[in-house]
Amino acid sequence: MVELFVRGGLFMWPILFCLVVGVAISIERFISLTRAGVNTRQFLNDIMAALGKGDTKKALDICQNTKGPVASVFHAGLSRAGRGIEHVEKAIANAGTIEMAFLEKGMIWLSTFITIAPMLGFTGTVAGMIGAFDDIKNANDISPSIVADGISVALLTTLFGLVTAIILQLFHNYFISRIDALVIDMEESSVELVDHLAEVENK
Repeated sequence: MVELFVRGGLFMWPILFCLVVGVAISIERFISLTRAGVNTRQFLNDIMAALGKGDTKKALDICQNTKGPVASVFHAGLSRAGRGIEHVEKAIANAGTIEMAFLEKGMIWLSTFITIAPMLGFTGTVAGMIGAFDDIKNANDISPSIVADGISVALLTTLFGLVTAIILQLFHNYFISRIDALVIDMEESSVELVDHLAEVENK
């Protein structure tokens, strides 16, 4: 593998950079999104039980002691429960926007590397093919032995670029599915919380 990398030439280095940084971002996102997960149904039941007893402080304590975007959104909403439903909804919406930004942190760079890696590979291949045709010109001969090595080296950058993009694309798709699941949990739970507070307020 190292030999193939060295044979690939100059364009292999930026492709390697895309792979290394992309994997680093993927590891960070995997850890963060794993920690963001929570048993939403159990958490919601605990909050509703506390609110059912009129103990908003206990509900806030549960939010503070629970990790994840759902708990953060609930904490923001419950902190303004005494001001009315409109303030609660506004606080939840604002907190949800912040949590979304956190969940999607680094994803734009992952998408960028997925796009750039194969483009760098193709660019390296084109540069290598130009070199191969220059060899033909200088030798004044179209014998396969003259250009075979140059063409194989040129194609290595495309191979490495595509492999890098495939690896990062798999990570990217997994993270998107995790983010979507967390956002759905956040939205559904927030609706239940607002509905519950509205019922309490109307009694």
